[in-house]
Amino acid sequence: MANTGDNSKAALVEALNGALADHLALYLKTKNFHWHVSGPRFRSLHLMFDEQAGELFGLVDTIAERVRKIGEKTLTGLGSVSKATNIADQDDINLAPEKMIEELRDDNVKLLERLKTVKQTSEDAGDNATNGMVDDWIDQTEERIWFLSETIN
Repeated sequence: MANTGDNSKAALVEALNGALADHLALYLKTKNFHWHVSGPRFRSLHLMFDEQAGELFGLVDTIAERVRKIGEKTLTGLGSVSKATNIADQDDINLAPEKMIEELRDDNVKLLERLKTVKQTSEDAGDNATNGMVDDWIDQTEERIWFLSETIN
């Protein structure tokens, strides 16, 4: 990472930790919907939610380790995740499947916006490694948005 000053590095760490928090929160919400979905589309939604949850969880360690590789600290627990995430809790276990899909789509859009911030802040900080990695994270998020959007139609 190029030495571009403390401000750009701090902005990058904040963006990465925000992306970490969003991935963790969205993972948990997606898994919650996986466990509680019901109705005629149960099987297809149950499987899609599980697949998407696995994809989200698969990036958690990658993002956290990226923060550590640039010499900074990650989030430490549920409190720090709660403070840093843009993803709202959803505790309604009786939510209609269509509402689950819409909520996950909208939350993935929020995650996409966060990842675009990571992309920009990594560029500003001269962190080419993070900048290259985030392209894959954006692509995965766009695919989830696409699948969820098409499932609603």
